[in-house]
Amino acid sequence: MPPAPHVPQLDAGLAERRARVLPGAVGVFGGGVGTAGCALALWWAGVLPEPVVDLVAPAGDLRGGGSAGISVGQWAALAGSGALALFGFGGLARGRVGGAWVLSLFGRYRGSVRRTGLLWVNPLLLRRRVDVRLRHWRSEPMAAVDRSGVALRVVVLVVWRVKDTARATLAVADHQEYLRECVEATTARVLSKLPADAFHDDAPTLRDAEAVGEALTRALAAQTEPVGVEIFSVQPTRIEYAPEVAAAMHRHRIAALDARHRDSLLTSVVDSVEDTVTRLTTRGLVELDDYERRALVKDLTVAFCTGRGGDSA
Repeated sequence: MPPAPHVPQLDAGLAERRARVLPGAVGVFGGGVGTAGCALALWWAGVLPEPVVDLVAPAGDLRGGGSAGISVGQWAALAGSGALALFGFGGLARGRVGGAWVLSLFGRYRGSVRRTGLLWVNPLLLRRRVDVRLRHWRSEPMAAVDRSGVALRVVVLVVWRVKDTARATLAVADHQEYLRECVEATTARVLSKLPADAFHDDAPTLRDAEAVGEALTRALAAQTEPVGVEIFSVQPTRIEYAPEVAAAMHRHRIAALDARHRDSLLTSVVDSVEDTVTRLTTRGLVELDDYERRALVKDLTVAFCTGRGGDSA
């Protein structure tokens, strides 16, 4: 048996962990306070538009300090309120069922978010959305060979999901493309260990879809586990000969079945003739010399073969 393929070794410290996030109400409150602070700072500096001032204070008793310019304190109040508004509203995010975010800051992993609903996430963090739902993928017809080197065409159905969002996002360039390549390589390796058909015996073959599916599932799970992808099942939905050899293998199969049928028929006829001759001689119904015995065996064989042939037709 060929050696198992090398499984990639990744950074042991790279594993999914929960990120620190706040309820969305905190972001809404902070953004509202920042917006109100900006409005008050502008009013304090006296740069609010006249229609707004008239709308807020028609009597003019709440007008700002005139047009002497904005002081340093007013600038500081305006900048602080604006930053609070931006941080409050800019960090709002909506968590969805079946989705997660992978957060990083300056290339460093800061945690993953699997919560749902309105949340507040630090807007300085880079967010990468990852689909963590149970998914299935049906492959295109893939080329493979059996143990005898006969060309095959194989289609498999893979059921999988992202288990570790950190590894699936940061440990590999594209975990879906990695999965597709592993499926193709693993299928070719597993199918090459068994023949597609055993024409003359009852040895294991690729026609045992359950056993082949279990072998594919174990092999593929070992390849994808280091990158955070969990494999539930890999089932072959179609294993057939390649078009260039399909006709020849079909004739080979028919010939093998016909030969097996003839062997079975001949064995049955010989047993029947032997039993008949033995009973006749044992019970003393006939006394036969060698010549008569051979003639009787010949006649019985022809009669039984004719009868079995008519029954099988």
